[in-house]
Amino acid sequence: MKRITLIIGLILLSISMTSCYEFSREQHMKDAEANGKATLLEAEHSKKAMIETAKAENESATLQAEAKVKIAKAEAQAEIERAKGIAEANRIIGESMKGNNEYLEYLKIDAIKNSQGSKVYIPTEANLPILEAKR
Repeated sequence: MKRITLIIGLILLSISMTSCYEFSREQHMKDAEANGKATLLEAEHSKKAMIETAKAENESATLQAEAKVKIAKAEAQAEIERAKGIAEANRIIGESMKGNNEYLEYLKIDAIKNSQGSKVYIPTEANLPILEAKR
């Protein structure tokens, strides 16, 4: 009877060891599968984050470029308006100078008088002063 009990005990022990080994092997496989899924999900989230970052940087660069274009257009328009103002001022001055030869002559004499250094005015045929002479 001891023999039968010993044999039955050995059989039960080997069955329990086999089932423990099988359970452990299955658990390792499940753990590995769960780890693989977690790694895959992490990689997917990382990829999505990188894509969103790239999209945001692209959108930011586009907005900056559009802002630069608007600034350049505004500066160009301001330059055009300044040029129009200068052209109008020149037109007004030009109109006011027509027929005012005496005033222009006065400005010429005043410029010569107030210039630095010694100047000698020599009238020419075209009524233009000689402003520089070599000694």
